Amino acid sequence: VQLQASGGGLVQAGGSLRLSCASSERTRFMGWFRQVPGKEREFVATMKLSGDVTVYADSVKGRFTISRDNAKKMVFLQMNSLKPEDTAVYYCAADNTLITSSMRSASAYDYWGQGTLVTVSS
Repeated sequence: VQLQASGGGLVQAGGSLRLSCASSERTRFMGWFRQVPGKEREFVATMKLSGDVTVYADSVKGRFTISRDNAKKMVFLQMNSLKPEDTAVYYCAADNTLITSSMRSASAYDYWGQGTLVTVSS
């Protein structure tokens, strides 16, 4: 499975960005993580193919929305009310065998995109 993320950029605090990720195959779970230098990769959101399971990190709940276009094998992350602390490289991830307890763990995802940089200025 190959993942290609796009949509990052520079935005002012309070602004919005929409990230996109295209997959070469349809996978059961697709999600987003983010990472800043010197820190571990942090879970942002994940969504099941069926749409009946969606999980968000507490830090983004109410501001970010994950969605999928299963026909196009894509996942999106709409980011609103952005804060400087949202600045990071955002990675698209996918997996077919996640269990509930592992959805927030980067090590549980088998497939990763190359990352797209989001910079939020204050």
